[in-house]
Amino acid sequence: MAKAKDVSTMMVLLITIMPLAAHGSRLYSWANRLEETSKEKVTNLQFYFHDTLSGKNPTAVKVAQGTDTDKSPTLFGAVFMVDDALTETADPKSKLVGRAQGLYGASCKEEVGLIMAMSFCFEDGPYKDSTISMIGKNSVMNPIREMPIVGGTGMFRMARGYAIAKTNWFDPKTGDAIVGYNVTVVH
Repeated sequence: MAKAKDVSTMMVLLITIMPLAAHGSRLYSWANRLEETSKEKVTNLQFYFHDTLSGKNPTAVKVAQGTDTDKSPTLFGAVFMVDDALTETADPKSKLVGRAQGLYGASCKEEVGLIMAMSFCFEDGPYKDSTISMIGKNSVMNPIREMPIVGGTGMFRMARGYAIAKTNWFDPKTGDAIVGYNVTVVH
């Protein structure tokens, strides 16, 4: 009787272990362990973000707002869709290196703070057709802000890192701004 139980236990173990051995590093039918490598690159990028809400051709437009947004000193509840130029220098006429495409929303009641979900889409140089994805809080009244880089495509596939933002110029009447970004990514 004990032998039959031992044989049954061994059969269950074999049935469980054999598929794992046959698939090597396959964890589940939907998940595989890929090659592990330590060949990561660290890249630093410096560019300027031109956010234009005014004029005949704005690059940031309000697409939604809360019922009390107009009464809020922080514009809490306002959501903007963005397609902003990224340039080499703070001069709007300097070389275009890409576009910041995504959205930001006024997410703070007590301070002027934005939640930003943005892709930096590069159109020039070695990173042409590659993107970096940023999502995080931007406390715009702070002189220097840090936001996380959470991914990317092309040359920046699997990117992670951080973006340091510093306002270079701001027009309080229109909301237009030029913001310097210093981005460090591991990819």
